[in-house]
Amino acid sequence: MTVASEESPSLADPLDAIRAVALATGLPYAGGVSPQLAWTLFSAGDALLVDVRTAEERKFVGHVPGSLHVAWASGTNLTRNPRFARELEAKVGKNANILLLCRSGKRSVLAAEVATKAGFTRVFNVLEGFEGEIDAQQHRGGSDGWRLCGLPWVQD
Repeated sequence: MTVASEESPSLADPLDAIRAVALATGLPYAGGVSPQLAWTLFSAGDALLVDVRTAEERKFVGHVPGSLHVAWASGTNLTRNPRFARELEAKVGKNANILLLCRSGKRSVLAAEVATKAGFTRVFNVLEGFEGEIDAQQHRGGSDGWRLCGLPWVQD
């Protein structure tokens, strides 16, 4: 699968460039942004950051201060939230710059696809997620992800 990222040709707004590549390559959502770009946009007020992990993940693993929460799934079986798009719209509207964050960047892709099908126009996936990919030792957080980048996060 091709992922549009901020390495794409630059336009006035980095999200416009990412979205243009996503559209040109047939990506079913507006594209992917690195954790660093996500933080830059979020902290500047240019985008909303929505954590789509479970409430338990946010509480026990950590979360980005000021991020919103709309669970893509819940419980230990990760049962999909059938109201995800409606809950997302109620919190952020359909036309905001929305950055979706999950554990590794996989659930947030699915959430971005569903949101786009529901009429959201600027929903992006945060690549690498909060904890990053699982490594050869079956651990997360050692090779990529929001936390490894040293970006702000808190734990309850």
